[in-house]
Amino acid sequence: MKLTAQMERYAAQTTEDVKQFIRALAVIPAPSHHEAQRAAYVMDWLHKQGVDNAYIDEALNVIWPMGVTEENDLYVFMAHTDVVFPDTTPLPFREDGGRFYAPGVGDDTARLAVLLHAARYFQHHAPKTGVLIVANSCEEGLGNLKGCRAIVGTFGKRIKGVITVDGNLSDLVTRAVGSHRYRVTVRTEGGHSYNDFGRKNAIVEMAALIGALYAVELPSHGDSKTTCNVGTVTGGTSVNTIAQEATMLYEYRSDDIVCLDAMRQHFLRIIDAFRAEGTDVAVELLGDRPCGAEIPGYDAYLAPILAAGREVLGVELRCTSGSTDANYPLSLGIPAVCIGGCDAHGCHTREECLHTDTLQDGLRFVMAVLGDYFG
Repeated sequence: MKLTAQMERYAAQTTEDVKQFIRALAVIPAPSHHEAQRAAYVMDWLHKQGVDNAYIDEALNVIWPMGVTEENDLYVFMAHTDVVFPDTTPLPFREDGGRFYAPGVGDDTARLAVLLHAARYFQHHAPKTGVLIVANSCEEGLGNLKGCRAIVGTFGKRIKGVITVDGNLSDLVTRAVGSHRYRVTVRTEGGHSYNDFGRKNAIVEMAALIGALYAVELPSHGDSKTTCNVGTVTGGTSVNTIAQEATMLYEYRSDDIVCLDAMRQHFLRIIDAFRAEGTDVAVELLGDRPCGAEIPGYDAYLAPILAAGREVLGVELRCTSGSTDANYPLSLGIPAVCIGGCDAHGCHTREECLHTDTLQDGLRFVMAVLGDYFG
């Protein structure tokens, strides 16, 4: 929708509130599955805004129903509370030259702040249908989309669309990048590095396994993109010990379901080959993010968002692939998309930087998209 003069004034006057919210939220640690402190902060903020029907579910999602009855159709707007970092103590935060620096400050702290403040504008407006504003858990890494899965599991077929705020302003994630994530452990007899030299070393066996995985020719299908990555490797006891155990975290990704399945077959084939040679290999599936499905009428669902990009931001939004909370509803045939709420760089690094001068445009854009669901 086009922004009214009142909405423009609200965005201009509210940007400092958004910044203050970010300052407070960004320091609260929130590894996936441990978002309780951030959920409590969001709930407290909602209560201060006069919201009395918000609640926290078992998945640690903060849910703010707007115009929701027991039976009406629902549209879900969400931004996640977890960050990719495992810290359980306050996260470092600093300001410099009009920019905010903190682990996870953009992904997704600032975008959650934008969504909540955009929704606050419509607090006393009647939605055309039910709207759920959700500060959801477990989007990052091994969170495995737990929060989004819980929302879809609870509200089911009533959900007619999902919009997640988790990107830069010029991007529109319309294609889901699926992934499988594994913990792989190699075990050997081990021993003394001198007296038992010649026995299998778990680290050496793991290195060979990694080499075999990286030697795979990545599949392609149409304009798909497929990748693989070993994220961590641990193991061994000391410099003079033949390692008895080594463990790695491994993933592959693709925005095409055919390629994702091909990578699964490659992975299982390589594991079986090492086992056939006598290597003790244990595999545990840690995460399964689905690819999307073909959805009739999807272009019509995107049309008002693209129009808001042109009208409010003055840009043609770039449709791209990504791994977001939109993956799960897209895999079930529910229209879903990931929109931007501000600009940031250094995502998933401890030097992540938020461009605070983009917050007002982010607020304007999210208000325009959200406004289409209100009278």
